[in-house]
Amino acid sequence: MRLTEFHECVRNEFGQMRGDALLRDHVLLSLGGCTAAEAIEAGQEPREVWRALCDEFDVPPARR
Repeated sequence: MRLTEFHECVRNEFGQMRGDALLRDHVLLSLGGCTAAEAIEAGQEPREVWRALCDEFDVPPARR
């Protein structure tokens, strides 16, 4: 998954404003206690960050 696809998935699932806030503010314990934005910046694969967000917010499998 490319970074642009990741951001598109976040916007489609959570909306622009909420998605942006989640990326900046929501700490994901499954990613070592960092936010999604921090994980991406640290070199984590966007697909793994997307999966962590989906797990955290119970996104149905059809939309993952």
